[in-house]
Amino acid sequence: MEHEYYIGPAGWSYRDWEGIVYPTTAKKSFNELKYISHYFDTVEINSSFYRPPSAQTTKKWLESVSDNKCFSFTYKLWNRYTHHRDDFPGQEEETIVKHGIEPLLKNNKLGAMLIQFPWSFKMTSENLKWLGKVLSTFVDYLPIVEIRHSSWQNQDFFDFLKEHQAGYANIDQPVIGESVVISQVTPGDVAYIRFHGRNESNWFSESSDAASRYDYLYNSSELSELLKSISILIENSPKTYIIFNNHSRGQAVVNALQTSFLLAEEKVYVPQPLESYYSELKSISKGDIQPAQISLF
Repeated sequence: MEHEYYIGPAGWSYRDWEGIVYPTTAKKSFNELKYISHYFDTVEINSSFYRPPSAQTTKKWLESVSDNKCFSFTYKLWNRYTHHRDDFPGQEEETIVKHGIEPLLKNNKLGAMLIQFPWSFKMTSENLKWLGKVLSTFVDYLPIVEIRHSSWQNQDFFDFLKEHQAGYANIDQPVIGESVVISQVTPGDVAYIRFHGRNESNWFSESSDAASRYDYLYNSSELSELLKSISILIENSPKTYIIFNNHSRGQAVVNALQTSFLLAEEKVYVPQPLESYYSELKSISKGDIQPAQISLF
């Protein structure tokens, strides 16, 4: 069995990345996704959670990453299917999602579809029925299910996923009350692991926004410990996606680069602004990619 793995951040368009991940001198035509694709082989599309992109948009994303032939997207499903459960979405909504994602699927650039439910989504017969309908709707899109309540963390559920040809998102997050703990589960052909950070004080705080909730930088000892889970997933699956969602101030990019270094055991290219901001990257950096090597504008 071949064991491929892809490492990257969740999302790429964040205002607080300017001057930290991205150069402050960038022109208006600067392409953030193109820039990111020269340091990583994947990125998780997060904007699709709030609004499904059009086919025209996803085609532009494909063009942006065309320099990296190994690049593969993961795609976060629209929250209409996961967070608004009064009635199941109809054919029109299904068509909107599938039409927009079709260019990625046709060009073999869709690595997985992440289906993320909130902590309030607990394991009940009603919720299993809802989830089964979602998985049946998107069975051809390499579905990966992320749940956050510990009631789902059992073998019956993992068997359910396998029966529905779905994978499981292993997550690292603050473990508070009945939250799930990190695991190494691979019920499908694609393994998936997401790192949300461990900001306990802001995780369930009503006054916290997304930026403060995911404001966390894993230190070297934490990454070394997490590498054990990552290595198990890679060994047990032909393809593994390793996604960092602790995006505040580019911390996801920092930890993704550090993990790339730990897995490959060799230095990595580091964006110059990022290395200047995070001194801990100097020891693993072999410098930045030279402008002559890539076209950013």
